[in-house]
Amino acid sequence: MKNNQSFKGKLSLKSGHTFFGEIFGSFEPQVGEIIFNTSMSGYQEIITDLSYTDQIICFTYPHIGNVGTNEEDLESLSGGCKGIVIREITKITSNWRNKEDLSSFLKKKNITGISGVDTRKLTRILREEGSQPAVISKEKYSENKIQSLFDSFGDLKGKDLAKKVTCKKKYNWDEGSINIEKPEKKFKVVAYDFGVKHNILRLLVDRGCEIKVVSAKTPPEEVLKMNPDGIFLSNGPGDPDPCDYAISSIKVMLEKKLPIFGICLGHQLLGLALGLKTEKMKFGHHGANHPVKDLKTNEVFITSQNHGFTISESSIKNNNNVEVTHRSLFDNTIQGISYKNGKAFSFQGHPEASPGPQDIRGLFDKFIKNMSN
Repeated sequence: MKNNQSFKGKLSLKSGHTFFGEIFGSFEPQVGEIIFNTSMSGYQEIITDLSYTDQIICFTYPHIGNVGTNEEDLESLSGGCKGIVIREITKITSNWRNKEDLSSFLKKKNITGISGVDTRKLTRILREEGSQPAVISKEKYSENKIQSLFDSFGDLKGKDLAKKVTCKKKYNWDEGSINIEKPEKKFKVVAYDFGVKHNILRLLVDRGCEIKVVSAKTPPEEVLKMNPDGIFLSNGPGDPDPCDYAISSIKVMLEKKLPIFGICLGHQLLGLALGLKTEKMKFGHHGANHPVKDLKTNEVFITSQNHGFTISESSIKNNNNVEVTHRSLFDNTIQGISYKNGKAFSFQGHPEASPGPQDIRGLFDKFIKNMSN
């Protein structure tokens, strides 16, 4: 690790647990909801995923930082998580794509890390007590200041973070995956940006889509003037319930019978637009090893997941417009839905992976098929 400056630090959980370690990256105190992620690779993509806005990530994999960081693996240019908690940061970075060590990268992003933490114990606490606010700070940071940060943060439930991370103005995206020749552009897709990951946009370009990314609050009338063949609802952070502007826009698109594909927050927002409800989970799903079952084919896919809210089971029972298409084999929560009266569907996990398995990328092809018919 080139930037080896560190200070004694501590991780304070709102429930009263305290862990001590070494601070690296930014040395600013950070408050956020702490969650655990079980992915064994792809830490840079995870850290720069805007779905982790206002969160602190505990990595269960013990060694982080071994391949450094690079420009290609960014999932957003700005933002990401507030902090990371790891067992050990590697002292040497070794990869042919490495441009900068992890600590230097975090410092530029104003993300605070703490190493030397017993992440196994921390993960057990989070599984038993649930995700909760936490503060990373220097060891001598006072309890009064920590409590002040807790008071200012509150809870992610009820927070609309999509409007915080969305793009300021619309833009075109034409970058595809590395080493894949761009196909002819056949479909105009408008992507609502609630915190969109770059790899989602790349995979749409790979399939012949001309992408126009618009901000979360773009009126549906403005989108319809673009004559899109399909609407994409992106991933994003926070609670979907306060995003009334997005829900009302999606309702208009449903009335127009446009093909719609939602991922993560976009999945939850589609559910709300279809009359379903959402609820906060105890500790959510965060990792790249989550089995999901396709209820129609009985196929099982290993998927990448990152969400702390889910569509409520009770709200699906009396809704005749929605079909549940996928379920988690970890806890049976709803992973996919489809609108019975149109070409709208969504998935709770991340078929684009980045990082993670590519088992369920066929959902992108389903979106293309819906736009073709």
